[in-house]
Amino acid sequence: MRYFSLLCGSALLAASHANAELIINGQPSSGTTITTTANPTFSPNSNFQSCLANLRSQAMASGVSGTTYDRYTQNLSPDYSVISKLDYQPEFSTPIWDYLSGLVDDERVAKGRQMLAQHRDVLNRVAIAYGVPAETVVAVWGVESNFGDISGKYPLLQALGTLSCEGRRQSYFRGEFFATMRILQRGDLREEQLKGSWAGAFGHTQFMPSTYEELAVDFDGDGRRDLVSSTSDALASTANFLKKRGWQTGMPWGFEVQIPQGVSVNGESRRNKKSLSSWVNRGFTRVDGTPIIQGNLSDSTQAGLMMPAGENGPAFLVFKNFDAIYAYNAAESYALAIAHLSDRLQGKGNFQTAWPTDDAGTSRAERREIQNYLLSKGYAIGDADGLVGDKTRQAIQQEQIKLGLSPTGRAGQQILNAFRNQAAKQMMQ
Repeated sequence: MRYFSLLCGSALLAASHANAELIINGQPSSGTTITTTANPTFSPNSNFQSCLANLRSQAMASGVSGTTYDRYTQNLSPDYSVISKLDYQPEFSTPIWDYLSGLVDDERVAKGRQMLAQHRDVLNRVAIAYGVPAETVVAVWGVESNFGDISGKYPLLQALGTLSCEGRRQSYFRGEFFATMRILQRGDLREEQLKGSWAGAFGHTQFMPSTYEELAVDFDGDGRRDLVSSTSDALASTANFLKKRGWQTGMPWGFEVQIPQGVSVNGESRRNKKSLSSWVNRGFTRVDGTPIIQGNLSDSTQAGLMMPAGENGPAFLVFKNFDAIYAYNAAESYALAIAHLSDRLQGKGNFQTAWPTDDAGTSRAERREIQNYLLSKGYAIGDADGLVGDKTRQAIQQEQIKLGLSPTGRAGQQILNAFRNQAAKQMMQ
């Protein structure tokens, strides 16, 4: 979780989606799939060491000692590759069904259930302490870092130091740069542990340094808040975040609903909440036909209608707990992935309403199948890892052209089936 606003085409790429999208596509995203190309015309605006020297007084004013600042900046070199990531230009867009199919697939559900069993004692204590279900905490863990497998490779001081001196939003990144130094100064973590996304998020559940300072907890009792090496600290800190952002114990995040025929939903949104009694009076039911008001819900409980693909796709009534998840990363697609994965971990099924597409998304296993086919055709796309990046998309485009298909570059069901048909024909020859 990177604690700053997600944006689509504004000044700053939200870091929260960087790892979520990395897990499924190998590229940073803001709810869409993005290919990032380096900016060959970039040249530094300042002398890096001079910039760092000028920041020393600001760092000290924020609580970083002069000794700490000098120690961690003395031999610090810039990494200008992070500027190209800050200045990305979108070339491909991914609809929500692609986004969810890669983040919430059978592999991640199975691994999540394994993690639930493996860390059951800790998760039970976390649920008691913070009131957040184990499945929700594990869902965040799975989406943010694939349960600790992918947490980022960028040294935070180098990345944040560079972003503090170059590019846009320098003021924001300086705050995170100084927060990183305060973490080191306190002794919770060592410099070599602080590696993460290009924008500064780190650890099992990807906290930004400033969020770490505010909300990280020492749950294993060793005197340090360690979100890198301590799974207990990371899981508890995630639950603490959700609790502090309004999580209501015993309440749902939301559920899929059926929009009654002839009922106008113009102007409805997640933010435009109404009482459940008003939704009932308008004829809304859960998608399985059962009443909306069940369990701890009441007539006065407030809920907003969310339609991430419009009126022809799945629709959801969402509550304050969805807003708490949304606070972890300000994107409805991200929050829906967390919510849906948490439901799957509880044994619930997929959404019942189909997405409005004739080319559904693919799981990571299916994306590896696509990549293996491309590798067999001689495309230099790297490993078949299920991460659909620029090289994979370009190879798909070339094959789509050969097959007479629209060159979208999408790793969807249509190209998967086309590749399967081609492979079958080759085996029969």
